[in-house]
Amino acid sequence: MTIQLTTDSGADVPKHLQAARDIKVVPLFVRFGEEQYKSEDFTTKDFLERVSTGKVFPHSAAPSPQDYYDTFKAIDPSHPIIHISLSSGVSASYNHAIMAKTQLLEEEPGREMYLIDTKSASSGMILMLEDAVQMMEQNASAKDIAHHLESRVPYLRTVFLLETIDNLISGGRLSRAKGAIAKTLNVKLILHASEEGKIDVLEKVRGAKKAHRRFHELIGEYIKDPAEKVFVMTHGYAKEKCDNALDKVRARYPFKHIHQAETGPVIAAHAGKGALVMSFFSDLSHEEKK
Repeated sequence: MTIQLTTDSGADVPKHLQAARDIKVVPLFVRFGEEQYKSEDFTTKDFLERVSTGKVFPHSAAPSPQDYYDTFKAIDPSHPIIHISLSSGVSASYNHAIMAKTQLLEEEPGREMYLIDTKSASSGMILMLEDAVQMMEQNASAKDIAHHLESRVPYLRTVFLLETIDNLISGGRLSRAKGAIAKTLNVKLILHASEEGKIDVLEKVRGAKKAHRRFHELIGEYIKDPAEKVFVMTHGYAKEKCDNALDKVRARYPFKHIHQAETGPVIAAHAGKGALVMSFFSDLSHEEKK
C-alpha cells in the first residue's frame, strides 16, 4: 500500500528530497505588512536580503484549513496520509490541518489519515520525516508508523543557536525582558523547543565562543551512544558555518547518518541569518529528563 507523506514548509525539506521521497509540502506564508507571499516564492537568500534592506519586519502565517483540505483531497483516497506538522506551540498550522482532516473525513469516511504534532520545527521535522521514510522502506503500515512517530515526539530535541534574537523578539516568540537581559549582559541564549513545543531558553552562556562549544557539548548530555541515531542540522543561509559545526559533530559523535539543510523563509523570519538548528532523538523523554 502506498503511503503519502505530507508536511508544511516549517520542515525545511530540500526540494530534491521532496521529489525523491514524494513528500507533499503545504506552504506557510510570510507577510511584509499588507503583502503576503507563499514561503516557496522566495529563496532564503532573497528573503533575508529583503528583510535586511526593508523597513517592515516580516511575520509568518499558517496555511488555511482550505489549503490543507485541498492538499489532502487531491491525494488518492486509497493512499493513507501521514502529515508531519510544525509545532502547535508556535503556529496554527496543526489545528488547521485537523480542521481539514475533519471536513474531508465527513465527506470520505473511508480515508486513513494521521496527523503528527511534532512540537518542533525545521531540523526536527526533517528528522521525523526520515523516521517515517525508514519505516516505509520496511513496509510498515501507516498506523504503525504514525504510532511510532507519536511515541518519538517526547524524545525529540531541537536546539537553536542564533546570531541575533531580534527576530524572535519582534515576532513575539521570545519576551523582550529575556532579550534585554541577554543583550545587556552579553549573554548568548541557547534556545530549544520545549515540551509544549514553544521556543524557550535552554541555557544562557557568556560569549559566542563558549555558546558554540556548549551547543556541541549538549548533544553528549542527551545521548550516550549516537551510533544508531540520526542527526539533522539546518542553517540560516550560512552553509560554511554549518559545515564547520558539523565537522565538530562528526569528530565527537559517530552518528549513523547526518543530514544538512537550509532553513526556508518561514524559519528564517524568526531565526534570522546565521542560525544553526540541530535535532536528534534523546535517550530520555522530556518528562524523564526533568
